[in-house]
Amino acid sequence: MFHGSIVALVTPMRVDGSVDLDVLSQLIEWQIASGTDGIVVLGTTGESPTITHEERIKVIRKAVETAAGRVPVIAGTGSNSTQITIQYTQEAMDLGVDACLLVTPYYNKPTQEGLYLHFKAIAEAVAVPQILYNVPSRTSCDLLPETTARLSQIANIVGIKEASPDPQRPAQLMKVLSESSQGSSKPIIDILSGDDINAFAYMKQGAKGVISVTANVAPKLVHELCEAALSGNFEKAEKLDQQLNPLNTNLFVETNPIPTKWALFEMGKIPAGIRLPLTQLSQPKHNVVREALSQAGIL
Repeated sequence: MFHGSIVALVTPMRVDGSVDLDVLSQLIEWQIASGTDGIVVLGTTGESPTITHEERIKVIRKAVETAAGRVPVIAGTGSNSTQITIQYTQEAMDLGVDACLLVTPYYNKPTQEGLYLHFKAIAEAVAVPQILYNVPSRTSCDLLPETTARLSQIANIVGIKEASPDPQRPAQLMKVLSESSQGSSKPIIDILSGDDINAFAYMKQGAKGVISVTANVAPKLVHELCEAALSGNFEKAEKLDQQLNPLNTNLFVETNPIPTKWALFEMGKIPAGIRLPLTQLSQPKHNVVREALSQAGIL
C-alpha cells in the first residue's frame, strides 16, 4: 500500500505565514494527476515543528478530503514526547489517514531500549498503520536495524522511512528483517528511502520506494523513477536518477524545505510564505535552484 513515490508535501503558506488550505488542496490534486503514489503531510518538509495543534487538524482533514481515497494519506505525528505522539496519532487516525509517520524522538537522545518502548507504546495505543522514521542528521538518534527488527513484529508497524547516511543500511535492514520474520506470519515491513539522493540505490537493494522532497517539484519524474526501479528496469531508472540528480542535490543548498518552497513559488504553485525560524532562500542560491529546475526540464 505504501510503495513508490510518496511526496513529503510542503505546507503552503501565505506571505504572512498563515496556512493556505486551498493551495494545499491544489497541490494534492496536481500530485495525484502526476502519478504520485502517496501523500505525507506534516513531515519535516511540511514544517511540522511550527504547525499549531489547530492547524494540524485542518491540514490533515483537508488532505484526507482532497485525496478521497485515490492515494494513501500519511500524517507525520511523531514528536519527542511519547504521550503527545499518541495523542497526535489518535487524532490523525480519527480524521481518516491511512498511516502515520513517526520520527525518532529528537533532542532526548534515547537508548535503543527507549526507542523500542516508545514506538511499542504508540503502536499498542493506536491501531492505525505506522511507519517508523529514522533521520539521525536531524534527531541525533539512530534507530538501529536490530531495534527495527524487534519493532517489525508489532502488528501495525508496517514500514520504515530510512534516512541513515550509511549506504549499507538497506542491506543490513533487509538481513535482520528477514531473519526476524522467520517463523512469523507477519509480512516483512517495507523499507522506504528517506533521501532522494539515495532513492535509486535503496530500491536496487530492496526498498519499496521513497518519501520524497524532490517529488514536490518533479512528481511525474520521481514516480517514473520509482516505477522503473520497482519493475526492475534499472537502465531507465538510472537515466531518470541522473536527470533528477541536480534537484536531489540543490533542493538542499539550504535547510529543507527552504529551497523547495522557493522552487514551488517560482513555478507558480504556492505563495511565498514560510514560517520562522526558517527564512526565504538567500538571493545567491536562487540561480542554483533555478538551474536545477531547468536541468530537470521543469523550467
